[in-house]
Amino acid sequence: MSLFFVFRSKLGLSLVLAAGVLSSCTQVIKPSRDFSSYKPSDSPDYAELNNWAALPTRRDSADAVPHGTALPDQQRTAAADVFFVHPTTFYGRGNWNASLRDENVNRFTDRSTLRKQASVFNAAGRIYAPRYRQATLFSFFDVKGEDGKQALNLAYSDIKAAFQYYLDHYNQGRPIIIASHSQGTVHATRLLHDFFDSNPALRKQLVAAYLIGFNVKGDEYQTIKPCLDSTQTGCYVSWNSVEWGKDYPPFEGGIATNPLTWRIDTVAAPAKLNLGGVPQSFDRIDLHLVDAKVHNGLLWIHPPALTGYPRFLLPGQPQLRASFHIADYGLFYLNLRRNAVIRVEAWQQQ
Repeated sequence: MSLFFVFRSKLGLSLVLAAGVLSSCTQVIKPSRDFSSYKPSDSPDYAELNNWAALPTRRDSADAVPHGTALPDQQRTAAADVFFVHPTTFYGRGNWNASLRDENVNRFTDRSTLRKQASVFNAAGRIYAPRYRQATLFSFFDVKGEDGKQALNLAYSDIKAAFQYYLDHYNQGRPIIIASHSQGTVHATRLLHDFFDSNPALRKQLVAAYLIGFNVKGDEYQTIKPCLDSTQTGCYVSWNSVEWGKDYPPFEGGIATNPLTWRIDTVAAPAKLNLGGVPQSFDRIDLHLVDAKVHNGLLWIHPPALTGYPRFLLPGQPQLRASFHIADYGLFYLNLRRNAVIRVEAWQQQ
């Protein structure tokens, strides 16, 4: 279990920055009471449609395409399924875990992560994205106590239950893409351990896992390996975008996949291979946005000349200003979108 929490303090810093909370004192986001002294909201029943942020049978933010583009939402005819685990969108201090009835949190989840991240996959698969009692941001800072770990474990229990419900009621033997970002990747990494790594039958259904925005090791699994090219299936990719030439300790040493070549070697890929990024405004495609190179578990990029791809800015911490964590999906939006389609096609041909 320690593997999933060894980086929680460092990842927490990244998540703070992504949220725009530029405080040197994490106490301002610490819940006001211990995990054991409050009652979390009830476990979600995933038979209730409201407990899903995205389902292929209804209109939701995962159906979106960038404004002004002709990219199609092809979920109606897609051959595969996508199980997407969203990142942290809860920063409350009252509880350690979000309530699925918090409309502000749900709105933020839908407008920020479903629209700008999960939508990448709507050309390749039918998107299922559960709402879950996500751990509050401070959980990643709580290295001295057990509260943060318990909050993350509670959040994962929902993801595990949602995936089991998905398998029992929705999947029907279809190929599966697992996709995630940040806290979502903490949970998706565990999900692959529990459901795929030791289950050959289910592993055959795995198109690929896009475990983005967290430090995932090259030897994370016994049987599931990092993807080595653009068409390999049953494997996983991961990256954390950082300014070219900079160090970023929280994510060094893990697997970094270059989304311009879909390889894990250290050959630099030019920006001409970038099919297009999509900024936070979600209103355009920026061709040839950035180049990319793998270095020590990081994905180095030269900062984009165009706006809409924010970096982290922390006064007094110049070594941490290099990360483009919040833009991990947007910088390579069209490469991701096309690759998911290609891997599904490769899976079908096997």
